[in-house]
Amino acid sequence: MAEPLVTEEDIREALMDVIDPELGFNIVDLGLVYGITVEDGRVEIVMTTTTPGCPATHYLQEGTRERARAVPGVKDVDVTVVWSPPWTPDMMSDRAKRFFGLLEG
Repeated sequence: MAEPLVTEEDIREALMDVIDPELGFNIVDLGLVYGITVEDGRVEIVMTTTTPGCPATHYLQEGTRERARAVPGVKDVDVTVVWSPPWTPDMMSDRAKRFFGLLEG
């Protein structure tokens, strides 16, 4: 039986379940996921936190790894946390901006 083909979109959708405990919103819409690469079942995720000293960094990194690993067809997951470029509220999706009152509508 062939392994399911994993896509970047599959991983991005799974990461919508990772909620920043301080902000109460998912890391994808918050703009904390900088990049996802998928190749032969191996997933590499580059992400950040809202601040370099964020106390939830390890929690978010582990949650990201666990959710990506749970996607059918994923064999290995590497999560790298970076702080360059620094996160800003401009990186949030319109949905998150509306939730936080930064965008009308």
